[in-house]
Amino acid sequence: MLGAAAVVRPGNVTLSAVAVAIGAVVAVGPSALPTLAVPLALAAAAAAAFTAAGNALNDSFDAETDRVNHPDRPIPRGLLTPRGALGVAAALFTLAVILSVFVTWESLLVVLLNLAFMASYEVALKARGASGNVLIAYLVGSLFLFAGTSTYGGDGAALARAGVLALLAALATLGREIAKDIEDVRGDVDRTTLPKALGSERAGVLASAAFATAAGLSVLPYVLGILPLLYLLIVLAADAILIYCALFSASTERRIGRVSKYGMVLALMAFLAGALG
Repeated sequence: MLGAAAVVRPGNVTLSAVAVAIGAVVAVGPSALPTLAVPLALAAAAAAAFTAAGNALNDSFDAETDRVNHPDRPIPRGLLTPRGALGVAAALFTLAVILSVFVTWESLLVVLLNLAFMASYEVALKARGASGNVLIAYLVGSLFLFAGTSTYGGDGAALARAGVLALLAALATLGREIAKDIEDVRGDVDRTTLPKALGSERAGVLASAAFATAAGLSVLPYVLGILPLLYLLIVLAADAILIYCALFSASTERRIGRVSKYGMVLALMAFLAGALG
């Protein structure tokens, strides 16, 4: 039981649910939320279940490499077997699909598409470096797209607002995924990651470009009138963290993956403050 709870990474699961809620607030505005409380709650629960399933699936496939890169995870610690983690993933993916059925058909489509992407990532794309990084970046960004499709009610402008958030999240995640591969380069014996194919320095340049682009484009919600000045003031602090990550992305001594996560959480706060402000 303890292993099953740990393998889903509750912190990431919570962030996914919060991201969907924030994406909905930005997409349709806080005044529309009372009428959308039920579909939004179902969407947040579906996103949480999907993220939990993805984490369990990842740990099941990464059991050997995690013994080197992440020995504190449940499987290397003996709290759960790879087969057990796979069972947890299957149950939670099923739950995510069932919940999305009761939201909108577009949301169901996103979940089914993401499920196919997640499976292809673990089976093939993860070992190929860049394609796997891009796919994970899309999956994280799609949380906001999922929020939009769950609540937009046919309003194209609302869906576009969710799309802007999805783009920013995807870019920041792309940088983070490459940076994590740089940190884990010694343990990734069964994967041809970007740092292994190009070297840590060149991979760091790509991570830096993704972080810097995310920071630069973060002003778009303010410029386009989607979010107010309050958003801009807070997101500038998140941008400072992303720029720091850009400067040190090639280093294996600095935990850029973890630092960039703080920047992404701060950016979430900026989106929420801006939507409510």
